[in-house]
This record gives sequence, structure tokens and C-alpha cells, in this order.
Amino acid sequence: MTASSPAKDGLLGRVLANAGMLLGGRTLNAVISLGYMALAARSLGVANFGVLVLINTFAQFIGDVARFQSWQTVLQFGPAPLAEGRRDDFQRVIRFGLVLDIVSAVGGVAIGAVGVLLFGSLLGMPQAMEGPAALYAITIAFMVPATQIGLLRLFDRFGLLSVQAAISSLIRLIGGGVGFLIDAPVSFFLLVWGAGTLAGFIYVSVIAWRELRRRDLLSGFSWSGPLTAGMPGAWRFAVATNASASVEVAFTHVATLAVGALLGPTEAGLWRVARQIADAMAKPARLLIPAMYPELAKLRASGGEAVMQRLALRVGVIGGGFATLLLLVAVFAGEPLLALVMGKDFASASQTMVWQVGAAVIGVWALPLEPMLVSMGRPGAVLQVRLVVAAVFLATLSPIVNAHGLPGAGAALVGASLATALGMFWSLMRVMRPKDPSRGA
Repeated sequence: MTASSPAKDGLLGRVLANAGMLLGGRTLNAVISLGYMALAARSLGVANFGVLVLINTFAQFIGDVARFQSWQTVLQFGPAPLAEGRRDDFQRVIRFGLVLDIVSAVGGVAIGAVGVLLFGSLLGMPQAMEGPAALYAITIAFMVPATQIGLLRLFDRFGLLSVQAAISSLIRLIGGGVGFLIDAPVSFFLLVWGAGTLAGFIYVSVIAWRELRRRDLLSGFSWSGPLTAGMPGAWRFAVATNASASVEVAFTHVATLAVGALLGPTEAGLWRVARQIADAMAKPARLLIPAMYPELAKLRASGGEAVMQRLALRVGVIGGGFATLLLLVAVFAGEPLLALVMGKDFASASQTMVWQVGAAVIGVWALPLEPMLVSMGRPGAVLQVRLVVAAVFLATLSPIVNAHGLPGAGAALVGASLATALGMFWSLMRVMRPKDPSRGA
């Protein structure tokens, strides 16, 4: 493949078009998500809302640690057999991904339920909520249908995929409205949020199965047979991407749980609300990442590494520029925005929200780096960077939070985001250096 301008423009156009399809669903989802969060916050109050946040965050934490990133496995090993019409080999990729998902689901639910009973009180959960929290761990099995998502991304079915999050959030919004009207307890909101998770899982599973059947990729499918034949390094890739994603939770779920353990459920609720707003503001730019992965995987399979580099640079500039504008919105309108959406009791989280948006902006500027490394078969480099940064972040988080409260946690998150970006950039330069044609020919 040549690096001609039309090719580059076509690739960038597909990335932006796919991101735009996701954006339609995710923008609607962001609005709905703020709605169901606001209903829960206004119904439960800051303290009980913090308990709800801690329970949900703990389940998400266990799910993210236990779950293999099988969607990346599909995108890494699926493009070549799909393009070459090797149905049996492609089905082997699907089977491997589904086995990873099943192992993750069973292990995640077991660890989550036991973990709540053992460590719930240490994280700030009231003893009376440990039983409902343990039951809520069942939702870990349905949080991310990873293989199905990978298939839909590989097939460029981003329009169908964009609906998933909106369906889940809509269930939560409707249930949250009922809970608000009847002044429901925390356990009711847990049931509603779990129902939303299950609805999103069922939707993605059904449309992925329909897409496979439409393409005649299910004929002769069997659960028996070798898992990774013809997929060199599949287990190493799966373990490395899982470990990298597990380490990343240090900056999301672990930070929330740490705030709850150190400062209490109320502050955990404020931190989570600030992160929800920050994530919603950065979401449009971050959607370039899932839209970018399939194109990088296809380019890697066809040997188009030069075009990969140009595509990554252009995506980074577009996403980073947009995210920077949103940071200005957070700085000048953060406090009234929080008060309007969540209630006046949550306006005090505005300074924390600005820090979190700042961290997200740094991540968006650096967003092409991780997909580039993974697509070039170097997930281990991503893991090394995340391990080092996460270790430093977790080691310093407690003294910083004790000294400076929520704003301190936000500042630590910005530092971690900057260190991760620099580490990824350095790793990518090392990977690309041997490819430099200027070296001793």
C-alpha cells in the first residue's frame, strides 16, 4: 500500500466516519448517563449516592481486572483470515475470544462476590449493603461482551455498535426515574443499573450473531478443536493486553475506591460525579480510538506501517485539539454545570473535575500511541509503561489525598496521565527506530 494522499484521506475519512457513527450513540448515551446519575444523586443524597458509586466501581474494577481484552485479539488475528476467506481459521479466532470471555466472566463473578464480603467495609461500604453488593457482582459477567464488540468493529458495523451504551443507559434512566418518584433505596438503584448492563450485553450479542450469520461465518462452527493453531503468540498477546488494561484501572476504579477508603463515601461520590462529567466531555475525542483500531489492524496485516504513522499523527492532532477546547469549558463553566446537572451539593467537585478533564485531555493528545503499539504487536511495551506509572501513582496517592483531599487526587491523576503519554511515546520511538531507512544502508 502506498502512502498517497487519497489513501491517507480515505483512511482518515473512515476513522472519522466510524467515530461519527459511534459519536451519535455515545452523545445520546452521555446525556442519558448524566440523567440517570442525576436522578440517583438527587434521590439518594451525597452519602448514599457515594455508597452506590463504591459498589458499582468495585464491580467494574473486578470486571476490568478479570476480563481479557478479547476484542483486541479479534482485531489482531482476525483481519487476515477474514480477508483471505479462511473461514475455519477465522472461527478459531472467534472461539478463542469466546473462551477467554467465559473464563473472565466466571472468575470475575466469583472474585467480585467474595471480595465484597471480605473488603467491603475497608472500602467504605456499610455492612448492611455487603449482601446486595455481592449479588451485584453477577453483573460482572455481562459488563463487556468483548468478542462481540471486536467482531462488529472488524466488520465496520459501528452504527449498530453505537446503540449499545444508549440502550443500557436508557434502562437505567427509566428505572432511575421510577426510583426517584418512589424514593427508592440504594438496592433498588443497584437492580436498575444491573438491568441496564444485561440489556446492553444481550443487544450486542444478538447483533454480532446476526452479522456472523449474514456473512456465512457460522457454518460448521464448533467449540471443539485447538484454540490457537495458526495464531502465533495468541496467549502472550491476550495476557499482555489483559494485564495492560488491568493496570489502567489504577487510574479509574482504584482511584475512586481509594478516595472512598481514605475520605469516605461522600467524597467518593463527588469524585465519581466529577469523573462522569470529565469522561462525557472527553468522550467525542476518545471515540477515535475504537474507530482507529480496525484500520491499524488492516494496515498492519498488509504491511502499511508508514501509512499507520501518518494516520496516527492526524488522529492525535484532531482529537487533542477538540479536547483542549473542552478543557476551557470545564475551567469556566464547571461549577454551574455540576450544580445544574447533579444539584448544588455536588458543585464543590468542580475543581476536581477540572483536574480530571485535564488528565483526559493529555490522554486524548496521546491516544494514537497505544493503538499503534498494540497493532504493531508490542502490547508488552504498553504494559511496562502502565505498570511503572501505576506503581508510582498508587504509592503516592494516599499521602497526596490525605494532605490535599480531592484536588490532590486530581493533580496526581494529571501527573500520571502525562507520565503515561511520555512513556508510550518513548516506547513507540524505540519500536519504530529499526524501521528508519536512514540507518546504515
